[in-house]
Amino acid sequence: MSDKLIITCALTGAGTTKAQNPHVPVTPDEIAADVVSVAKAGAAIAHIHIRDEAGVNTMDPEIFVSVVNKVRDAIARAGVDIVLNLTTSGSKFPDEWRTGHLPLLKPEMCSYDPGTMNWANSFVFLNTPAFLEKLGKIAQELEIKPECEIFDGGMIGNVNYYLKKGVLKKPIHYQFVLGVPGGMPGNIDSLAYLLPKIQEGSTWSITGIGRSSIPMILAGLSAGCDGVRVGLEDNIQLSKGVLGTNAQLVEQAIGIARAAGREIATAAEAREIIGLKKHV
Repeated sequence: MSDKLIITCALTGAGTTKAQNPHVPVTPDEIAADVVSVAKAGAAIAHIHIRDEAGVNTMDPEIFVSVVNKVRDAIARAGVDIVLNLTTSGSKFPDEWRTGHLPLLKPEMCSYDPGTMNWANSFVFLNTPAFLEKLGKIAQELEIKPECEIFDGGMIGNVNYYLKKGVLKKPIHYQFVLGVPGGMPGNIDSLAYLLPKIQEGSTWSITGIGRSSIPMILAGLSAGCDGVRVGLEDNIQLSKGVLGTNAQLVEQAIGIARAAGREIATAAEAREIIGLKKHV
């Protein structure tokens, strides 16, 4: 465990809508502005999904490049520093779209979802072996750090498999995403099962979906996590019935962390803790 805690903000996600919370950033300008605002609030990492002109989730590499270039321009103008972690999720899209933005943008991190599950019992969150091998190799070639998002227990074993096969390499960075229906619940039993199974020398972060957000922050802090994730992708409320912004969710997490005796990592410190390479 590092003394400093990494705060990740998952800004938008694939499905959270403005009807659920009007603060959800959807347009390129809104996403760019929110990246700046969460960096100023204290987040070290921004996890980014993008939307098309209709506000619908997309993995179109052309749109991804346009949005992230706008984000980078906004970061530079504001004089802030934050790590960009770009999603590769979206199994309804071709594999080429899910990886096409990586060589064009060369982010410091990308998501790596090591398994398939029935997401919320409504659709198949598909991550085939062929896709995972391709993604792992691309990430290694481009020196992008995969963030291994763990939704279910079997995904821990898949990480071990791809590590032995050379598709992933140590040290692993895990992001536990708990509380998605169809995956492991957002409770202490899930964390107690998963944590002893991670690779030695790894770093790990945790998030809880919806009402499990704060409990998972607390569980992670009590277990010595390296990071916590918050944001409107995972949870739209500051408290029951009170809608929040991404920056407010970051500030709330920081307050909880400091009450638990943890100081907050800067982006530069997060790079050192996780082992990232800044490309641009």
